[in-house]
Amino acid sequence: MDGRYTDCAASMKEKALSSLCTPALVVDVDKVKRNAQRMIERCQNLGVQLRPHMKTHKTLECADIMTGGSRRCIVVSTLAEACFYADHGFDDILYAYSLPFDKVERCADLSERLDLFQILLDHPHALDELKKRPLRDGRLWHVWLKLDCGNGRAGVLHSQPEAIRLAQAIVGTKGVELTGVYAHCGNSYNCRGVEQIQAVAQETTDLTLQFMEKLKASGITCKSSIGSTPSCSHPVKDMGKLSEVHPGNYGFYDVQQSVIGSCTLEEVAVKVLTRVIGHCPHRNQLLIDCGWCGLSLDGAGKLPTGYAVIEGHPDLKLLSMTQEHGRVEPISGPLDYSKFPLGSLLTLIPYHSCATAVMHPVYHVHSEGRLLGKWTPTRGW
Repeated sequence: MDGRYTDCAASMKEKALSSLCTPALVVDVDKVKRNAQRMIERCQNLGVQLRPHMKTHKTLECADIMTGGSRRCIVVSTLAEACFYADHGFDDILYAYSLPFDKVERCADLSERLDLFQILLDHPHALDELKKRPLRDGRLWHVWLKLDCGNGRAGVLHSQPEAIRLAQAIVGTKGVELTGVYAHCGNSYNCRGVEQIQAVAQETTDLTLQFMEKLKASGITCKSSIGSTPSCSHPVKDMGKLSEVHPGNYGFYDVQQSVIGSCTLEEVAVKVLTRVIGHCPHRNQLLIDCGWCGLSLDGAGKLPTGYAVIEGHPDLKLLSMTQEHGRVEPISGPLDYSKFPLGSLLTLIPYHSCATAVMHPVYHVHSEGRLLGKWTPTRGW
């Protein structure tokens, strides 16, 4: 048995999932390992470096699985994650969030502690902040330029002259190194099916590579990276011309990813257990002990089954939630209450596992329904 589960597993004495107090987030570690291994193999076949994102799970155990035990080459979305992983022996960490000016000193501390801590910027004022805080002992700020290739969130637009000028300014700044160009193809989340996913992946790859050629023409060479779970679950051949890819959700997957076409519902590794706590025949509803504090409100109105898929019950809909209660009703027809006695368990497959995981202070890890132990995620910013 894996050593990190030994103590917990011994104390659990082969307890089943049904022994957990609810609502409880449960993780199928076998599915996590399969999902992670498939991504590792895809990247090996492409000849591109995998830099897995930690933002979905935020745990040491899942990070070990996703990095193949190397504890190197990861992406984080918060400095809390960066410090958590740095404190536990991880290195080569990319803080993939446009540099917040209130966190420059904390970034400097990590840059001076680790062999390789990297930051992201998309504005010349952020570069000015780095100039104000030179690193000690001749160390360099390792900077990735955030590029917007159609996602429409953070990043300097790939087609604007300002993008090249910012790259040149980074290269020309003492104590700063342009490590790479980073693009997130989050617009792949609007896709339905492999063909659409690969079209977005191809477009983002093409625009990134074209930008790299512009840099090369101006005498600049550096790494390139794109990523999203849909694009990396169904990569296109040209992604092999990039230096890195940085997907994250794939360790857990979720209903949203199955709708997009990144995975099947059977590959989703995370679920929420909940219990029936009320019969409401006057409303033709069940009441469950999972409200939005145990699931999140993400996905509202996007599924015929409401806020989640209720495993084994395609005829049921999680209609609404308050903080600690959920209302479940049949999609059509009267509810047969004899099938759902008070205290009985239902299993919710979350629409968005990133949003659901962050609602839980601990994850209950199992293999084939046998509890192995707990994973404790880091929290905060």
